[in-house]
Parts: sequence; structure tokens; C-alpha cells
Amino acid sequence: MSSISVIGLDIAKNIFQVHAIDEAGEIVENRQIRRNRLMEYFKQVPACLIGIEAACATAHYWGRELRALGHELRLIPPQL
Repeated sequence: MSSISVIGLDIAKNIFQVHAIDEAGEIVENRQIRRNRLMEYFKQVPACLIGIEAACATAHYWGRELRALGHELRLIPPQL
């Protein structure tokens, strides 16, 4: 997991989709993670940029949690 530089995180009710790429833009990981294992996963990932669609208050919650782990976060407006 050391080559991950950017992660796109699609949040949902119970299953989240994680799409990770390296600095060259190659896909490193594309997987589903259950809500109760999400923080466990991100504790193992080196600090990187994470993009989340900011369509709901839950995005802000997860953003605060991920920032606390040292990740950089970008909340993406839903119209984009």
C-alpha cells in the first residue's frame, strides 16, 4: 500500500467503494469495504489525498475522521 497517492472514496450506508491510484495514475486498488472496517483500512494506508463527494453531512464526518489520521481531504461538490 505504500505506492498509493490518491484515493477516491464513495461513501454509502454500509459498503464503501475505495479506488486508489499511484503517482503515475495506475490503479493500485479497487475494493469494497464495510463501514465497520473503514477506519481500520485507512490506519494502514500512508497519508495521501482522499476525495469524497460532499453530498451529505456524512461526508464531513468521515472527512474529520480521516484528517485525524493525517490524510489530506478534498470534499467534491456533487454537481462535479
